[in-house]
Amino acid sequence: MRVWWLLLPLAAAVWALVHASGVHATVAGVLLAFAVPVVRSERAGGPDAGPGLAAHFEHRFRPISAGVAVPVFAFFSAGVALGGLDGLTGAFGDPVVLGVVVGLVAGKPIGIMAATWLTARFTRADLDEDLAWVDVAGLSVLAGIGFTVSLLIGELAFGAGGDEHVKVAVLAGSLTAALIAALILRLRNRTYRRVHEVETADLDHDGVPDIYASDPSGKVEG
Repeated sequence: MRVWWLLLPLAAAVWALVHASGVHATVAGVLLAFAVPVVRSERAGGPDAGPGLAAHFEHRFRPISAGVAVPVFAFFSAGVALGGLDGLTGAFGDPVVLGVVVGLVAGKPIGIMAATWLTARFTRADLDEDLAWVDVAGLSVLAGIGFTVSLLIGELAFGAGGDEHVKVAVLAGSLTAALIAALILRLRNRTYRRVHEVETADLDHDGVPDIYASDPSGKVEG
C-alpha cells in the first residue's frame, strides 16, 4: 500500500506512543522500517517488477527526512542555546562567529574551486563535456555545509562549554551555504535533467543503461 497520507500519520502516532511509553523513540523508527517490504511480493510482480515499497518510500519521504527531520534532530542534539533575539545578535557580534561563517561560505568554495582548477590545468583531468565550471562552483558552495566535524573542531579549539557561539556560526554558515548552492544549481536544473535522462535510458530493456553498454571495440553505444 502506497497511501502515504494514511501511513505517515500512523507512523507519527507510533513514534509518539513509543516515546510516551518511556522507550527511546528511535526504536519506533527501526520497527516501522522492518514492517516495510524491500522486495516486491509475487502478487505485485516479484523482484523483477521493479523497486519494492521501501525504495518507493525512501524516494517519497526523502525531502521530509533530509530537509526537516535530520536538521531538526541535529539542531536539538547540538544543544545550541540562542538566548533569544538578543543572544543571536550578540553571537554575530563575535569575530569568531563571523570567521566561521566566512570560512564555510567562502573559504571552502575558494579552496575547492582552486584545487579543481589546478588539477584540470596541470593534469590530464578535465570536466565532463556536459558540465561547466558553474556546476563545480555550486558543488563547492554546497561543501560549505558542515556540522559534526565543524562542531568537533570548534570544541577542540574553544573548549567544551565555551563554543556556543561556534555552534551558532556553524549552523548559520551551513544554512547560508545551502541556500546559495541551491540558487546556483537551480539555474542548471534543466541540464541535470537532460544528463539524468541520458544516463538512465535503457531502450533495449536489458537492465543496463544504454550509455554503459559497450560494443566489442570498446566504444559506448547509444
